[in-house]
Amino acid sequence: MRRFPTFVETGMFPLGKGRTMDKIGLIGIGLVGTAIAERLLSSNFDVVGFDIDSARCRHFEKLGAKAVSTPAEVACETDRIVLSLPDTETVRQVVEGPAGILEAKTLPTYIIDTTTGDPEETVALAQRLAERGIYFLDATISGSSRQVRDRQAVFMVGGDKAAFERCMDIFQALTEKVFYLGPSGNGSRAKLASNLILGLNRLALAEGLVFASKLGLEPEAFLELLKVSPAYSAAMDTKGKKMLNGDFTPESRIRQHHKDVSLILKYAEMAGQELPLSRVHLNVLEKAIAAGDGEMDNSAVIREIERRHRS
Repeated sequence: MRRFPTFVETGMFPLGKGRTMDKIGLIGIGLVGTAIAERLLSSNFDVVGFDIDSARCRHFEKLGAKAVSTPAEVACETDRIVLSLPDTETVRQVVEGPAGILEAKTLPTYIIDTTTGDPEETVALAQRLAERGIYFLDATISGSSRQVRDRQAVFMVGGDKAAFERCMDIFQALTEKVFYLGPSGNGSRAKLASNLILGLNRLALAEGLVFASKLGLEPEAFLELLKVSPAYSAAMDTKGKKMLNGDFTPESRIRQHHKDVSLILKYAEMAGQELPLSRVHLNVLEKAIAAGDGEMDNSAVIREIERRHRS
C-alpha cells in the first residue's frame, strides 16, 4: 500500500475564492454517502451536500452537515467534491447535466468519484473535466457502508498523482487503506476486478452454508470452522452472520452488485475473456431481483440458493 503525506496548501493548487480546505462537498447521500459524511464530520470537516431524496437530506443535516438544492450549489461552496452515486450515467448528469457541477458560477478544482462506474466513460469524463481545469479522481471503494463507517474500506484511486496527494487529507479521514493505481480509469478497473472476486466469495459462502445445513451440520459452528480453515474469505466476517441470522438490512444492495457484475461481463467480453462463474453469478442475482430481493443486502443471495434447493 502506498501512503502519501498530507500536503499543506501551496500555490500550485490554489483553492477557489472564499473556500477553505476543511469544507468538502458531497453529492449522493445513500448508504455509502451517509457513511462518508459521518467520517468527514468526525474528522472536523464542514460538509455541504446534495441528494435527490429529501429525507436523506434531512438526515444529513441532523448529522451536522448542510444540505443544498442542486449539485451546482455544492460546487459554489466547495473546491473539493466527493461523489457517491449509483452509476456512471448518474455521475455524468450530476457533473454535466442541468443544475450540475459545471453550471456553478465557480467551478471546483477536485472531484473524487467513489462510484463503481464504467472505466472508459470515467476516462472520457476525466479528460473533459481536465479541459475545464478540474482534476477528476476515480476513487472506488471495496467495502460496505459499515466498513466505510468503521474506516476499514479499501480505496482504489486513479487519476493525476499530484491531485491525489492534494486530497490525501480526505482519504485519510475515510480509510486506513488507500492505494494509488495510476492514470484515470484504473480505480474503476481495479474495482471491477476486485468485485468479481468478492461477489463470487459471497456466493460460494452462501452455497456452502446451505450445503452444510443440508448435510446436517450446525450452521453457526460450521461458520466458525470456516473462518480458521483454508476456505476462509473476508466475506465470512462481513456476511456470514447476516446470512445465518436472516438479517438482510442493506449495507450494500443486490441490485447494485447486479449492475457491477453486468459491467464486469461487458469488459471481459471486450477483453476476449470468458467468465463462466460470473455468468452463473449474474443469473443468481437476476433471479434474486425477480423474487423481490433487489434492495436487500448482498448477503441475501443465500435466499436464492435456498429457493433453488426447494425447487
